[in-house]
Amino acid sequence: MALAEHEAVVRLFCERPDLAADLLTRSLRVQLPDYDYAGLESADLTEVIPTERRADSVIAFRRKSPDDEPEPVLAVIVEVQRDRDSDKLWSWPLYLSSLRSRLKCPVMLLVVAPDAAIARWCARPIGLGHPGMVLTPLVVGPAEVPVITDPGQVTEDLELAVLSVIHHADTPQGPEILEALLTALHNLDRDQAGMYADMVRAALPGEIWDHLEMHLKTETYEYLSDWARDNIAKGKAEGKAEGQAEAILTVLSARGIEVSEDISEKIRKCNDLDRLAAWLRAAATVDSSDALLDDDIS
Repeated sequence: MALAEHEAVVRLFCERPDLAADLLTRSLRVQLPDYDYAGLESADLTEVIPTERRADSVIAFRRKSPDDEPEPVLAVIVEVQRDRDSDKLWSWPLYLSSLRSRLKCPVMLLVVAPDAAIARWCARPIGLGHPGMVLTPLVVGPAEVPVITDPGQVTEDLELAVLSVIHHADTPQGPEILEALLTALHNLDRDQAGMYADMVRAALPGEIWDHLEMHLKTETYEYLSDWARDNIAKGKAEGKAEGQAEAILTVLSARGIEVSEDISEKIRKCNDLDRLAAWLRAAATVDSSDALLDDDIS
């Protein structure tokens, strides 16, 4: 579930990359350069040394040019942090320097931390050793995400409303915030509404979700149950498949077996739990990742 909780927040920035701009300007009062549009970039920040470095999301803000391709004027690395991870004190500065070198523009680090204590931990300055060089992450925690209880405001900014539920779900206003979101989803296309509802469900720990369900109005709960019958079971299966896929790749990596990008993608896209289970068993003994995908493995 931890993987699903993490990915649900990351997906918000995939759906609307300029959500990063809203958080930086409205919540953190950071002034951004003029830009025409925001778009996702490759999150692969691997350097020449053979150690993979991958951020959760990378968003480039570009300005149109009459003669050349739109040029980046700012890049933002978005990291979703749900717990303390001392390795990030070393990898975050590397992310920034690698992306700055690649895009040749200013870069920022935006950390989204739904837990207040984790947000405070993430906001601590990171000294780089060289005099005057200190990285202070820009952190969005519960204090920086607005409490949205008006369905009309939810409609204006669905992604921010989802973040509001995730950041304030365990507060007294949590049920009211979720109520506003689900009420607004009534007016959306069913598939789109289900996608946002699934994001919230995946991002919240089970005990918090159960508490929120108990406090929903009857008509809202009926709507929630309606899409839940179609989507929650599917979401759980997909979450389990993602966990199995990551376990397979972890076993292969631990055994020193190289995995091509094509094979890695095939493993991650597989939703057949039986096949994934077979691959996981085989990962402990196969000599290559190609052999792992042989049809005769069972």
